[in-house]
Amino acid sequence: MADIKVAAYICKGCGLGERLDADALVKVAQKDGKVPMAKSHDFLCNADGVAMIKNDIANEGVTHVMIGACSRRAKTEAFHFPENAVARANLREGVVWIRPDTDEARETTQEMAEDYIRMGCAEVKAMTAPEGNPNTGGSKTLLVVGGGITGMTTAIEASKTGYSVVLVEKSGVLGGWAGKLYKRVPVHEPYKSPADTGVADLASQILADGNIKLYLNATIAKTDGSPGKFVVSIATESGATHTEDIGAIVQATGFTPYDMNKLPELGGGKSANVVDQAGLEALAIDAASKDGVIRRPSDGQPVKSVVFVQCAGQRDPTGKHLSFCSGHCCNTSIKQAMYFKDANPDVDTTIIYSDLRTPGNGEDFYRSAQEKGVIFTKGNVAEVVPTGNTSTVKFNDLILGDADASIVDADLVVLATGQVPNSGVNIEAPAVAAEAGAVEVKPISILNLNYRQGPDVPHLKQGFTDSHFICFPYETRRTGIYTAGPVRRPMDIPQAREDATGAALKAIQALENAELGRAAHPRSGDLSFPKVRLEGCTQCKRCTVECPFGAIDEDVKGFPLFNESRCRRCGTCMGACPVRVISFENYSVNTVGAQIKAVDIPDEFSEKPRILILACENDAYPALDMAGMNRIEYSAYVRTIPVRCLGSVNTIWITDALNAGYDGVMMMGCKSGDEYQCHFVKGSELGRVRLSKIDDTLKTLNLESERVRDLEVAITDIQRLPEMINKYAAELVAVGPSPFKGF
Repeated sequence: MADIKVAAYICKGCGLGERLDADALVKVAQKDGKVPMAKSHDFLCNADGVAMIKNDIANEGVTHVMIGACSRRAKTEAFHFPENAVARANLREGVVWIRPDTDEARETTQEMAEDYIRMGCAEVKAMTAPEGNPNTGGSKTLLVVGGGITGMTTAIEASKTGYSVVLVEKSGVLGGWAGKLYKRVPVHEPYKSPADTGVADLASQILADGNIKLYLNATIAKTDGSPGKFVVSIATESGATHTEDIGAIVQATGFTPYDMNKLPELGGGKSANVVDQAGLEALAIDAASKDGVIRRPSDGQPVKSVVFVQCAGQRDPTGKHLSFCSGHCCNTSIKQAMYFKDANPDVDTTIIYSDLRTPGNGEDFYRSAQEKGVIFTKGNVAEVVPTGNTSTVKFNDLILGDADASIVDADLVVLATGQVPNSGVNIEAPAVAAEAGAVEVKPISILNLNYRQGPDVPHLKQGFTDSHFICFPYETRRTGIYTAGPVRRPMDIPQAREDATGAALKAIQALENAELGRAAHPRSGDLSFPKVRLEGCTQCKRCTVECPFGAIDEDVKGFPLFNESRCRRCGTCMGACPVRVISFENYSVNTVGAQIKAVDIPDEFSEKPRILILACENDAYPALDMAGMNRIEYSAYVRTIPVRCLGSVNTIWITDALNAGYDGVMMMGCKSGDEYQCHFVKGSELGRVRLSKIDDTLKTLNLESERVRDLEVAITDIQRLPEMINKYAAELVAVGPSPFKGF
């Protein structure tokens, strides 16, 4: 290992030089930080400043760089030195911009800055520069599972960028549900009439593309490995099995219409003349092959009266049916109503809706239907009563205020049922007790993953594949495996095609990252990965069980075995380890512990409490930065350390802080509940489970429970977060100084 040489660089730009004593900061780095080389610069991020650092690296042998300037979230390209260990001391957003520019505040502001310099020097000395692992890559072929509109679009878009694609479709034809449509909702001007589905054109592109290898009548028998090195066994109808080396996977398995037989009150399953939207498409296709007249299934007579019932089995607050809106059904019913009006304007065509949702250019489509004579009635359908070859539709007319309204002698009733995702789960199965909102996996899997957490990607309560709904659509909890189209969320054809393009790009990013040994989102480009000191491992399996991404298996001896290209670098395994033998080159128990110990803790008579903040780098820390950008002031008592995730927090950090004399510790993780926003799936939840046991530590140390505070923070809490900090600081002043000060 090469000799370590640390250098500290202090920036005086962005008002830092006017508010802080830069010369004093240089001396702190040299004396307290024990850094042999320390310099200041007027604008460290400009060409001259960066050149100075690069020159010291090249000519002075600097291996470790500590930069005291703006937040680590700013100027990332300017301060990118990939061959060196780099730490950042946040003097701008974390000190100067959150403190008042007054003589009274000058002392505490300088103290904050000096502590952050100490912390930065301590951190960088405990780091090594990540080298990455070039052996995590291999294949650059993309697997697409599902040959519908979404799957075909994904394959075509990936092929256009030059990547090879393997496309697997379980049926004998391409197209999915879109292939069973007579027409589609228009996506181009003038948005007046139903349009061609476009399925035939996409299918012809697939068949003509030499980059795309197509398997029809095929399913995935088994998926082994990890991004860049997936080994996928494909079973065909003939009984043969083919093996493909795959870099990344996109699951585009679409949806199935909600079973209308579960809606007997709406006539589902009671009459051949009550159909769902898919059933009507079949009738329309059959009619188009003959005389163009849609006929009653019961007796083949032309339909003279048709009623469309919207939200059939959808938006159900009782939990008996689907709780969500499938998004496409209103426009689909309008399209299908036009089938009748375009063939025969005299057909009585009524759409009964509770809320009509036709966003964007769908409004033009809706008005076109009105012009063609389609009747729109706002109401709630109570019952559909089939009698012979017709039905009576009973409903509450919300426009006329008639609770007993009805339409009699309807030849055909069309139920707008919703989308049930083909995610490999049974949405009617009871929830698994171990994970709220999850449902059991069907015996027949889609991907047949060889993961300890199960053969399919995790999913939400209604069966849609799980993802971070704000920041990372397409992603799943399985790195390198993405989902797109209605299997991910309810959507129409244009949305599915857009989704497919996004998923293709993310999958390409994943396989390229695997080739370079880099992390995928949200720490894209991170070359570090977990390392375990096996001689200290107790084989407790907490790391393998708690990893949110299935990145850790066990070898034959029970030791953790890391699948590096599956790893998202969240550090949950590090936080879980009771003996602290898991670490990253640039993030470890020691890098954070050294920062905690580097802070200058005032004695109990100085009336200057010290509060440690461990802030999630994805939500809480950006919120703190943005508070600084908005010049929102908060207490000078805090010293903030960004952590990759609350799940990476090892309780030894809290114990060390309290023993060192910190008056309080604030833990800032993601919000829980229905809008749970953890970038690492459940890291903050796991962190809070561990923190629930910190009371024992407080009792052992004879400290008040107020000394440790757990907070749920969203990235939007820019105004609220400083208030929370100030309130907690005031509470600690009332509690009194830590009894461990001075020891």
